[in-house]
Amino acid sequence: MSRKLVVGLSGNLTRPSKTKAFVSHIAGEVASRAGAALSVFDIEDLGPSFPLAKKLDDLDAAARAIVDQLLGANVLVVGSPTFKGSYTGLFKHFFDLLDPSSLRGKPVILAATGGGERHSLVVEHQSRPLFGFFEAQTLPTAIYASEKDFANGVLVSEAVQARARQAVAEACRVAGVPYSVVRAA
Repeated sequence: MSRKLVVGLSGNLTRPSKTKAFVSHIAGEVASRAGAALSVFDIEDLGPSFPLAKKLDDLDAAARAIVDQLLGANVLVVGSPTFKGSYTGLFKHFFDLLDPSSLRGKPVILAATGGGERHSLVVEHQSRPLFGFFEAQTLPTAIYASEKDFANGVLVSEAVQARARQAVAEACRVAGVPYSVVRAA
């Protein structure tokens, strides 16, 4: 990858955000392995024009610049906290503003966080269909982390870190960057 761009987007509104830290961790690994530039945003970064926007033209220049980076990215890492079994409403609102063909073929790593294991399939039952609509290339390994996987906002679960490494390896393969994951015996 010659100076490509990896963009992370978190659907969280609160700061500090475990979801943004999680997305940043994964996107940072992809960017580091690929020698790519990295940008990570959360919904809050879109600013005051975003919640009332009905189309991209309704966004102010700062929000539009974030959209343009996301659309120009070579790899996306998207994640949302889980609320009532799904991603956040503003996360969905963001994607509602995009043209249906704008993510066609774009490699996407899906991630989510939640309070417990009962939400672990949110990436498969909610996120994957959303990006399927856009004809994005969602990578096979999606990553979910619950409250118990973090300590003081830092991902500490070895199992979740292993899934993240697998997703990073998949993204690198799609991007043509050598990367292998050694599986524990």
